[in-house]
Amino acid sequence: QVQLVESGGGLVQAGGSLRLSCAASGRSFSSFALGWFRQAPGKEREFVAAITWSFGITEYSDSVQGRFTISRDTAKNTVFLQMNSLKPEDTAVYYCAALKQGEYWGSRSLGSYEYWGQGTQVTVSS
Repeated sequence: QVQLVESGGGLVQAGGSLRLSCAASGRSFSSFALGWFRQAPGKEREFVAAITWSFGITEYSDSVQGRFTISRDTAKNTVFLQMNSLKPEDTAVYYCAALKQGEYWGSRSLGSYEYWGQGTQVTVSS
């Protein structure tokens, strides 16, 4: 069983920055990639970014490209999401998840991921 625990959310003014962390544990953790998703009130959960575990290849949604950076520390089994130039529309609960075995790493589909964390709230005030 794999456990993913997000942290680092909070309240920030527009234009500010936050850094989210996702710590992975569990003796069976060997996912090819980890991803970040977010869900705003009344909206569907959407893809934000993903990174391959071995080579650090990254993928971003158009809405965060150039503002957010995903990275990983393989020694600590942790994935980060550095969020800069935050906008009120970035307000959401942010989740990390592990790519299912056999799924294409660039998939943005929720169904391609498993072992979802509990989420961390990010609120951006205008």
